[in-house]
Amino acid sequence: MIDILPMHTDGQLRHQRIRQHLANLSATSAAVNVVLWEQMAAQIISIVGEGGFKSLFARSVFLSQKTFPWLNTDKLPTNPEHRFADLQLNLEQQPIEVSEEANCLLLINFTDILASLIGEQLTCSLLRSAWCINASDKELTNEQ
Repeated sequence: MIDILPMHTDGQLRHQRIRQHLANLSATSAAVNVVLWEQMAAQIISIVGEGGFKSLFARSVFLSQKTFPWLNTDKLPTNPEHRFADLQLNLEQQPIEVSEEANCLLLINFTDILASLIGEQLTCSLLRSAWCINASDKELTNEQ
């Protein structure tokens, strides 16, 4: 089995794979981006808990606001069904190219923080599981 998100200490391959995954989505919209976050949250909350996830997300938003100051999603609602309502609203208010880049940066910042806490290998494994990525997804393998 080809490891599509192999362990790298600098995270550059993970960043590239996140960008590729986002680029390969057939209908990128704020709603699609929120679904990615919901899938990832379900996996990560099982490891670090709701409070841990909220802290990681808030820090990621803070870091991403340096590039995209309009991101204002650092307060996650307690209801899991509306966890990313502010994120979706923020993304919908921007041109699609800007919202895609902001979401990508937010995901990269989030996974960088997560990798620093739980390691690159487990972070990549969580992404694969959350986004149902497997070796048959040619665009996400090591093949070019």
